[in-house]
Amino acid sequence: MADSGFTALRQFSFTTRPYLAVDDATGEPIGLDDVDVRVGWMLGLISGAEAHLLSGLWQPATFDVLATGRDSHGRKLPRHGHVAAARLGWTPHYPDGVYVPSRVTRVVTAQAVGTLRALSYRDTAITALSARFDPATGRLAAPTTAAEYVPPGFARGVVRQLKAHSARTAGAAEERLRITDVQAPPRTSAMARLSAADRQLAHLTVTDAVMTLTVKLPTTPAPEGRAQWRRVRMTTAIPPHLHRRPITEWHLPTLVLDHRGLLLRCAATDAVPAVDVTSGTTAVGVDWSPSTLGAVAVATQTPGGVVSDYRGFTYDDRGLGIKLARLQAEGQLLHRKAARLTQLAATAPPEVRAQLDAKIAVLDGHRTAVGVKRGKINRELAFHFGRQVTDYAAVAGATVIAVEDLTTLETRGHGRVNNNRAAQSARRKAVDALTHTAAGVGVTVVSVPARGSSALCPGCDEPLARPGGYHRAWCPRCRVGGNRDHVAGVNLAKRALLGKNNVTRRRGQMPAIRVAEHAPVRQCRDKKSPTPSRPRHRRVRRSAPAATPPVGVNQIKIVPAPQASVWDTVEPATPHGVTGSREVHTSPTPATSVVGRMRSM
Repeated sequence: MADSGFTALRQFSFTTRPYLAVDDATGEPIGLDDVDVRVGWMLGLISGAEAHLLSGLWQPATFDVLATGRDSHGRKLPRHGHVAAARLGWTPHYPDGVYVPSRVTRVVTAQAVGTLRALSYRDTAITALSARFDPATGRLAAPTTAAEYVPPGFARGVVRQLKAHSARTAGAAEERLRITDVQAPPRTSAMARLSAADRQLAHLTVTDAVMTLTVKLPTTPAPEGRAQWRRVRMTTAIPPHLHRRPITEWHLPTLVLDHRGLLLRCAATDAVPAVDVTSGTTAVGVDWSPSTLGAVAVATQTPGGVVSDYRGFTYDDRGLGIKLARLQAEGQLLHRKAARLTQLAATAPPEVRAQLDAKIAVLDGHRTAVGVKRGKINRELAFHFGRQVTDYAAVAGATVIAVEDLTTLETRGHGRVNNNRAAQSARRKAVDALTHTAAGVGVTVVSVPARGSSALCPGCDEPLARPGGYHRAWCPRCRVGGNRDHVAGVNLAKRALLGKNNVTRRRGQMPAIRVAEHAPVRQCRDKKSPTPSRPRHRRVRRSAPAATPPVGVNQIKIVPAPQASVWDTVEPATPHGVTGSREVHTSPTPATSVVGRMRSM
């Protein structure tokens, strides 16, 4: 149960843009376009030095050091990346004659060490999988120990890399392959994580609803001395939904450049109600469905056992799933066309190759735009789903929301197109949004095993029958059933209630229940699950009287369309756009009445 008062801390992220910039020393205003140029110069120096450092460290000895976590003297490596790089002697290289502050070097080494530490797990997995890989058949042998197990999706990606390496080396057998043998150094996006530096490079102040960031930026593309790095004070607006949050700490942002200019990816720490998972008696299970984003059901633990009404709630994405599928197909088509033109350009004459390269650049730009649009819709979909499920759990009185373990969840058996569509759904983003939203009301999200949740009966743990097709489930022994996803939600909620005393918590991961215990779930007549609200779509009516046109004048007017939103419901949704942008969003112009366009007879 949630304790009275705010006792637990959590971190969350948000984005914003500066709307004002001044020189910190003189107070003179600086144009936002000039700020974008100067930030681009700094990001160019950081990304160039980071790429050079990664290429120099791309060798097996680097991953051996990171795997052991010890330096040459046997001391444990520090947690901070720039401190570990300084101890190991990893220093970036800059062009000759260019002066870069030491705090910027901290940012470079922290980002490079973070990337290498993230890839150390892949290096270990490639080494283990290459020992079981047969170049002749292109298959992996079965694992002999539990330590050799990796998720199937991850293993398939590694197998593709091993096949490509075998084709390049003409099938030459090697006893031990490393990540440096099968892939090139990673390419990272241009960014500056200011959290790795201190006040000498950047510092942050927050007053009321305004956040002020002071950061050193170069005044030339190739600064030659300390005088060519000057402090710029940028003022940004805090998003309205954070104004009344009990925020305890604001963290330095990450600077990136997109098509609209400078973007600040910020982080903050706020206080939320503390939750005791072991004391909860009601849980909500969330089942990921191939037909929709998710379906939920409720189970309650009583002195007589676990009960449920087997009634669930299926999330309605308002048709955005179909739009995402269309954008996915469009992106795949653009990718195939670009790949085909790349093959043709490899053997084409120089003048034809230039034309094909121009077409490839256009296709890549379109594909990037499609990906950006899909990302925005996925974010809207994830947070809307998180809010719907959180409200459902709050009304039901649940303190735990159980979701399927995504590392063991793999969609198969529905055809290549549907499997790919389900694999690319925003489930991970939906889990993050649900975890963030539920923590604000004192509800904990835990992951439970996914195997058998849709195939086994919650009452007797026997395989379910499908009398009405794929989406229906029925147990002739317990005489319970209903929607397949709702029955799976009951199974997941039951596993959360039975395993609440064996929750595993790891740093940086959500709480998890590793073992699926069974107890019969009895169907009760009492209504346990709340009735979700079904907001109707808004009906726009234009009943304003039309102005009488002058006699003899033919009125031809262009009627502007009303501004549309992603969620056109009775209650207008708060936009999740970026706050503090330099674009001015004006109120939509009301549409002219249809009567005003009709000619007088």
